[in-house]
Formats: sequence, structure tokens, C-alpha cells
Amino acid sequence: MSFYDKIEGPIMTLGEKINNISFFSILRDSFMLAFPLTIFGSIMLIISNFPYLGNLIGADALATLQTMLTPASLATMNVMSIPVCLGIGYYYSKSKDCDPIFGAAIALTAFLIVTPWVSGAVVAVDSDGALTGTTLLKSATVMTTDRLGAKGMFVAMFGSFLAAYLYCFFTQKHWTIKMPDQVPPAVANSFAALIPAFLTLCVFLLISIVFTFTPWGNVHDFIYTIIQAPLMGLGESLWATIIAIFFVQLLWFFGLHGQIIVNSVLDPIWNALMLENQNAFLNHQTLPHIVTKPFMETFTVGLGGSGATLIVVIMLAFFMKSKLLKDVGRLALPAGIFNVNEPVIFGLPIVLNPTIAIPWIVAPMLSVTIAYLAMAWGLVPYTTGVSVPWTVPVFLSGFLATNSWKGALLQLVQIGVVGVVWFPFLKALDKQNCAEEAEAAAEEAAEAVEA
Repeated sequence: MSFYDKIEGPIMTLGEKINNISFFSILRDSFMLAFPLTIFGSIMLIISNFPYLGNLIGADALATLQTMLTPASLATMNVMSIPVCLGIGYYYSKSKDCDPIFGAAIALTAFLIVTPWVSGAVVAVDSDGALTGTTLLKSATVMTTDRLGAKGMFVAMFGSFLAAYLYCFFTQKHWTIKMPDQVPPAVANSFAALIPAFLTLCVFLLISIVFTFTPWGNVHDFIYTIIQAPLMGLGESLWATIIAIFFVQLLWFFGLHGQIIVNSVLDPIWNALMLENQNAFLNHQTLPHIVTKPFMETFTVGLGGSGATLIVVIMLAFFMKSKLLKDVGRLALPAGIFNVNEPVIFGLPIVLNPTIAIPWIVAPMLSVTIAYLAMAWGLVPYTTGVSVPWTVPVFLSGFLATNSWKGALLQLVQIGVVGVVWFPFLKALDKQNCAEEAEAAAEEAAEAVEA
């Protein structure tokens, strides 16, 4: 039994177990609920901060444009905890056969209950009480958006799961008000959710009150200080990033979708880091983090899919002699341009192919290390917090993620490094395939002569 045969079973079992944990699947689906919103906000952010745009339209026009487009990012990326709350409440309740709409509404309300409000804040208002830029001042009770964005992300996740769990628990205990069959369903469902919602929100109100007597003052500061900040510090380190890439590649090697499995665990950390970068970018502050969700999407997956295989399919299509390898490369190239590389993963194949296991695992780890160090040394700007879809082609994605041509150049360097690592292994595979094809052709010729 080979080494790969010995480790295949345990790795596949572990990967399948992680992939089937409902917590991670619900979390993944909830972040995907926020995905179209963050893309909209990111596109508007790119437009309003496009390099050298001020030189083209003038400083005053640029300031006006930025003022008009700012609500797009404020209402999406700056409050990303809200759709995450709704998603977790919805999908968890749905998985437990409870009314998902009420689960979503209760989860969001529970999150808002434990979110601190600032009383006595001074805001500018007009004579009718509407917020303006005038000098008339009024005391108000407000909620800062940082609690609804990066800083509140973990509270949103943990709180929404707890709220949805309590709502479903009370519902399944039949602590509900049942209305006659003649009552319209919308009314009946509202009464059915009344007692579970009341009890769930009472729990969160009690939690909020209890934390006012602690050194942190509220749940948000407790979670951020004790859990979120340390995890973010760990998740943005180079070693944690390399380990994450290693497991992505290893799981893919055994036929499991490593991206989905690993990302379902680390996406909350990477997304929180992304939002902090985006807030700093909007406020013209120094960007704090190298590793973010856009970093992982742009400088790993954005090079042709998991394993950065765009250069691999190019070499297969145009530099190999084997007909099989050429065909695989040419068929996989159109999808690879948009970072979809299942055709080459299963067509080459990469899965369970010991000949190319080393470059498949080592090349992306080396590539992401180069990207990290290039940013750490100040050669390339950090990602701005703009959410770039992973299907955006290479070079364009690097430019958009960093708001600089240096991001695109970094991707070119990474592609070159991946190509250098892969080339000798592909040549060995090519030589092996050419020998097999020549042998098969000779056998066919011999059979034709005999016939």
C-alpha cells in the first residue's frame, strides 16, 4: 500500500465531516447572502476611488462623485453584519423546520439588542429634526456603524446562532399560540412566533444588562477583545495563511473541494479583516492588514483557480508534446481564464496523481508567501477592502483589489513562479504520456497490418 493510499481514507473522512457540519454550511450560505451586496458596494467604491480619476474630471467633480457614491458602501459593506444575521437566522431555522422568516427577524433583533447605543451624541439637524450639515445641534441616541460592520461580525455570528437556536427550541417545545384554521396564515404564523420570539429576546436583553456590570460594558467589546481580535491576529499571519493553502490543496488532491471546506472555517476572520481595511481606506488611513478575503481571492484563486493553475493550462496547451495534455490544456483554458479549474483538476487529472502532487501543493504556498512578503516589504499596496469576485480574470483582479498596477504586476510574478515550479513535473508527465501514445500508435499500426 502506497503512502497516498494510507492517508487518503482519513483525509477524505475528515474533509467530509467538516463539510457536513451544519454550523459551517449555514455560515457559508449566510456570507453568500451578503455577497451581491458587498459586490455592489465594492464596485461603487472602485469607481469613486479609481486611480488618477481626479486628474481626468477635476478635484471638485471627484469630491462630488465620492459624496454621491458613498452611501453605496456605507449601506452594504459597512453594515455587513446585518445580512449575516438575517442569513444565519434564516438558514438555521429552515434546517430545523421552523419558520425561517421569523428566525431571520429574531436573529437580527437579538443582535441589535446587545449592540451598544450611544446616548447623548450630538448631531446636526434642521428645524424639522432631520439630519443635516447645519449648525443646529441636537442630542440623540445613535448606533455607530463599526458595530454593524467588522467589529460586530463575531457578535453577529454567535448571537444569531444562539437566537435562532432558542427560537427553534421554544417553537419545537410547542410554546406557541395556535390560532384557528380560519385565520390567515400570515396572522397565524405571527401568533405562533410570538412566545418563542418574546422568550428569545428576553434572554438577549438579560445578556445585555448583565454585561453592563462587567469591565467590558457590553457584549461587543467582550467578544472583540477576548475572541475576535486574537483570531484575526492569528488568521492574518503568514504561517496561518500557508497552512490554510496547504489544506486547500491537500483536500483537492483527494477529490474534496478544499476551498469550500477551509473557507467555511476561515471566511469570518478574512471578511472581518477585509472590512477593517475597507473602513481605513474610506477614511484615508493606513491599511492595517495584509491577509484579507480579497487577498486570498485575488492572489491565490485569482491566478486560475485553486492551485493557481492558469499558467499550468497554458503550458499544457502550448508547450507540451502529448496530444492528451494539449487537449486537456486547450479545453481547460477558457474556464481557467475565469479561475474555474475543475476541468484540469479532474481532466489531467490532478486528483490522486502522485506525479504532480508536489507542485500542486508547493507552488501555491510559495506563491502566496511571495505575495505576502511583497506587501509586508512595501513593494505592493495592501488590498483596499474592495470585494473582487473570484471569477475576475488575472491582472484585472490584482489591479482592482489593490487599486494599483503593482497588484497586477505581483500576479504576473506569482504566475511566473508557479510556472517554474510546475514545468519540470509537466515535462516528466509529458514524456510519460508521449511514450504511452507512441506505444498505443505502434500497437494500432501493427493491428492494422495484421488485418
